[in-house]
Amino acid sequence: RYMYVILIKFFSFWIISKMIGVFGKSVTIMSNHVLRNILTASKEVTTNTFRYASFYNKLSAEDIWRGVTSVSNAGKKRGRGKGSGKRVAKDLNRGQTIGVGSRNFVWPGLNAPIVRGKTLIQQERLSEVNNRDRNINKIRDLMGTYRIAKVNSIDRGWSGAKMPGRSIGPPDAINEEMFEDFDTRVLENKIVFIMKGNMGRKRRYSVLSITGNKKGLAGFAVAKAPEVRTALRKSKNRAAQKVIKIELCDNHTVFHDFSCAFGKTRIFVQRKPEGYGLICHRAIETICKVIGIRNLHAKIEGSTNLQHIVKALFLGLLQQKTHEEISRKTNLHVIEFRNETGLHPHIISKPESCKASRGPFSKEISDYTGYVLDDQISLKKRKFAPFYFDSKGYNLFLKRKEQVRNQQKVRVNMNAFDNDLPSV
Repeated sequence: RYMYVILIKFFSFWIISKMIGVFGKSVTIMSNHVLRNILTASKEVTTNTFRYASFYNKLSAEDIWRGVTSVSNAGKKRGRGKGSGKRVAKDLNRGQTIGVGSRNFVWPGLNAPIVRGKTLIQQERLSEVNNRDRNINKIRDLMGTYRIAKVNSIDRGWSGAKMPGRSIGPPDAINEEMFEDFDTRVLENKIVFIMKGNMGRKRRYSVLSITGNKKGLAGFAVAKAPEVRTALRKSKNRAAQKVIKIELCDNHTVFHDFSCAFGKTRIFVQRKPEGYGLICHRAIETICKVIGIRNLHAKIEGSTNLQHIVKALFLGLLQQKTHEEISRKTNLHVIEFRNETGLHPHIISKPESCKASRGPFSKEISDYTGYVLDDQISLKKRKFAPFYFDSKGYNLFLKRKEQVRNQQKVRVNMNAFDNDLPSV
């Protein structure tokens, strides 16, 4: 109680000294001398001087948190701190109020008014606050966590939350010309360095993306920028400026099998019927979806460099020969045999002037696949025999099926090639 009386006298004399100090310096010195005598008059006031010089008092909270959540430039160059972005600085003052602690007290002037009406508020202890520490810890635990936005499985990338394989929307409009039905996919996103004479090792982001309308129009480009978003935007808009037309067969596949190469990368592409799907490298699958190809098989030999894969595939697609071009160049009919139609011949293209029939082919082109592949053959791995190949039961099965093992295949071939059937 003596302490509160002294505090009230202190504030009153301090206000009086400030008001009187306007009229002269001597009055201020006198008031300070009287105030000092009043404060030292009470024998129950004891003061102890503490000087806290720990590590936590030397730095601010922001600097301390930066030391925990950040990585030095030297550490970044050596690959340290890749998960530093997951650690978030926490505001330890959140959930706390000045004057309110684990022990609930009334502090006049701090968490309560000094005077209420004409009554002087006294210090007193109230009932304990239930689960205060637990609630504060719960608030702190929720600070470092965040809910990851759920992305549709179709819009996800190739692996996790990385950018390759993800969509970044259509390109920006050029002179009020909108890119309707266009979609842009990221194929490569990596960090590259360049050495500058005045800045040293400079880091940039390199982005390879492809844009298309799924109807045969597509283009790709590479862009670099100091920031990821800038590189993505530049790559997307630059790809829109390089759009080219790619011919599609029946709006779902390529015209014929072909092989294409760029650098150390070689790709063998096979034409497939409707419903087969895309069985190929994930980059080729993304490219085909953007272009509009839905059925295709592709095999890569050599390097799997993404930029080489994209360039090789575009070279192969641009060098395709349509059925009309093949028929006009060879002066032969282009006829298709499909398994689903019983290998019935179907004329696809006719030449303007057909060659006369001269008996069996000697030097004429009869193998369509060999002609379009330029007699190149892709490497096919040998199929290993199953584990039951030498078993007794499997040998008995082969003996029972020996008479009819090729019956269906021979019947279809005889019906298609030996009989005089009209074309469909």
